[in-house]
Amino acid sequence: MIKNRTIKITAVIFCFLLAVGCKKKAIDYPVVEVEPVSVDNIEIYGDYVGLIKAAQSVEIHARVEGFLERMTFSEGKEVKSGEALFYINNKPYKAKVEKAKAQLQRYEARALKAESDLKRIEPLYAQNAASQLDLDNAIAELNMSKADVAMSKADLDQAELELSYTVVRSPISGYISERYVDIGTLVGNSKSLLATVVKRDTVLVNFQLTSLDYLRSQRRNVHLGELDTTRSWQPSVTVTLADNSVYRNKGIVDFASPQVDPKTGTFGVRAVLPNPRQVLLPGQFTRVRLLLDVMENVLVVPRKAISIEKGGVFIFVVRPDSVVEKRFIETGPERNNNIVVTRGLSQKENVVVEGYQKLTHGQRAIGRTKKEEEKIEAQEKEKEAEQ
Repeated sequence: MIKNRTIKITAVIFCFLLAVGCKKKAIDYPVVEVEPVSVDNIEIYGDYVGLIKAAQSVEIHARVEGFLERMTFSEGKEVKSGEALFYINNKPYKAKVEKAKAQLQRYEARALKAESDLKRIEPLYAQNAASQLDLDNAIAELNMSKADVAMSKADLDQAELELSYTVVRSPISGYISERYVDIGTLVGNSKSLLATVVKRDTVLVNFQLTSLDYLRSQRRNVHLGELDTTRSWQPSVTVTLADNSVYRNKGIVDFASPQVDPKTGTFGVRAVLPNPRQVLLPGQFTRVRLLLDVMENVLVVPRKAISIEKGGVFIFVVRPDSVVEKRFIETGPERNNNIVVTRGLSQKENVVVEGYQKLTHGQRAIGRTKKEEEKIEAQEKEKEAEQ
């Protein structure tokens, strides 16, 4: 009886010690914060210095010579296509038109006479009452008269065209500059530039990419300046203004130079941006951010999970059986404190983001996400409040 009781007591003590030892062993496992590997689309950008240009900039020139009589626009304001801007003295050109009209009437009268003479000579020639020479002269006179009429019509058209040029009109709709000449100035050959009209509801931004950027884009099968409907995105640009604010409208790259400048090692790129509120002015320098590529459905981990040593870049992974692995990985671009992992990880694995300094390869650890830690802390506070 005493022996059986001794055995039972020994068994109870052994189980108690075993339970305490297991509990102590469980407590000895370090607790680390983990995050699951996530899948994301990473945008790759390049930053450059750009120059704003008007989509259209047209110089207004005087096409005929004369004294400038008046101006019918407000400097710096909007003008419409076909709107009259300048008036040049037109009296000499009106006189040319009247002279050309009179010349045309004169040659038309000659042509009528030559036609009548030919009609009279033809029956006489048939009756041998007129010579071959008389007939040939009548035909030649009619042909020369018709040529004179055609030449006079061309002279009249030219005179009327020059008269129309005395009213200088805007070729496009846009905003006009200040006038470059004063009223009363003789304009024409030496002083033909009167003003400039720019269309700025749409602007262009020009910037330079390095040849290295070009090679990288080609390797990613991104052809700047070409619309690719097979992609879910297009190379777009965002512009930063002088006050460091980002312009609200994005632009699309519509042109890339086919050759590299050997002096700078760069090639030109152009993007088109809508500018309905005239925020961007031609001639401005600005900062341009170009979307070069989008890496779709790639694995990313937080930046703080990455460690670097002489052997390379590594992270700690907590397996489902709580065993810690020191995993060497290959990384890609970094965006928003997340780094792309191109090799060494798979989806749904848990990487250590806090507490990895106390870990070694092959040991056991308890991995908890931030939400799990917060939940446990909340439960402990509830227990303390109940006690």
